[in-house]
Amino acid sequence: MRATVDDSCIGCGLCAETCPAVFEMGEDDLAHVKANPVPADAEDAAREAAEACPVDAIALEA
Repeated sequence: MRATVDDSCIGCGLCAETCPAVFEMGEDDLAHVKANPVPADAEDAAREAAEACPVDAIALEA
């Protein structure tokens, strides 16, 4: 699985809190993917982060 964060990110930080193994907040105060591919043991948390994103900025691809 691969994760991406698009330009609609508002920097709320929810993804980094939900799945710190995959997402982090950058110096620009926006979310960034730090692990691609997503580690197998973090896939459920990555899905949870994507579903919780208030602006649907996270995409996950198999």
